[in-house]
Amino acid sequence: MAKAIRIARTGGPEVMEYRDVDVAAPLPGEVRVQQAACGLNFIDVYHRNGTYRQPLPGSLGLEAAGTVLEVGPGVEQLRVGDRVAYAGGPVGAYASERCMPAAPVVKLPDAISFETAAAMMLQGLTVQYLFRRTFMLRGGETILFHSAAGGVGLIACQWARALGVTMIGTVSSDEKAELANAAGCTHVVNTRRENFVERVRELTAGRGVPVVYDGVGKDTFTGSLDCLARLGMMVSYGGASGPVPPFALSELSSRGSLFITRPTLFDYIAQRSDLEAMASELFYMVGSGKIAIDIRQRYPLAEAARAHEELEARRTTGSTILLP
Repeated sequence: MAKAIRIARTGGPEVMEYRDVDVAAPLPGEVRVQQAACGLNFIDVYHRNGTYRQPLPGSLGLEAAGTVLEVGPGVEQLRVGDRVAYAGGPVGAYASERCMPAAPVVKLPDAISFETAAAMMLQGLTVQYLFRRTFMLRGGETILFHSAAGGVGLIACQWARALGVTMIGTVSSDEKAELANAAGCTHVVNTRRENFVERVRELTAGRGVPVVYDGVGKDTFTGSLDCLARLGMMVSYGGASGPVPPFALSELSSRGSLFITRPTLFDYIAQRSDLEAMASELFYMVGSGKIAIDIRQRYPLAEAARAHEELEARRTTGSTILLP
């Protein structure tokens, strides 16, 4: 009997139930996957607490890695026995086994373990689209990246270093500052002791940066705008501190004709060809050693509620996985 996390209502971590589930044969266009590891991401919290709505009763999780057990009619790109990974809907990755659409599932190179894949797909693909598509970094730029010691942030530190980009990263503790430094972040700002806007202006001789990558949201939004150079771009890709409140468009013009975007990974990987190209670059960066995936927390799937508590309290660093 397979195991999975289910929720009947939105709320705190206590709404998650660890249950036995039946897994039917895959429908046309689907595959059945035995999952070796599942990723934990802040978007899972949004689904659990109702920030992002989904049908209930439902499940959680958008990322995992494992082995194809069965292939449904019409699936040609995958075979039984393939090592695979995915980052994409529908939700339901918090499970030991599941059926899901084959569209977001990609073959995993032998050199990358299931645990590494489960920890990197959503976060790594996020950095790929942020750096290579939303605002193309070519090397030589100076950027601001918030939460530099988180799962996305530590990948961003290494990717920026590989590209020859000067990264200013914010963190909330000395421990996290050490992690970001070790991962290649050029300048680390501890926001408990320093004003990140003042520090960015100091480091850029008052010019500001051409782009800010902000996954924090409400608490950093206005300050992030103040860090941008004229014609700079604000990339607001998450809201760990809460959603950005409404603001007047004149806030952009008064700061130098700024641009702003609110991207999501799932639009960038909607086309299979884009997903495969993005995953290929991510696999290369990890397989070549340019990026090391730092798994700092492992929880049994049955303890997913505890994992959510730690994540929301910002007591986690690097990547976190759940083990069925």
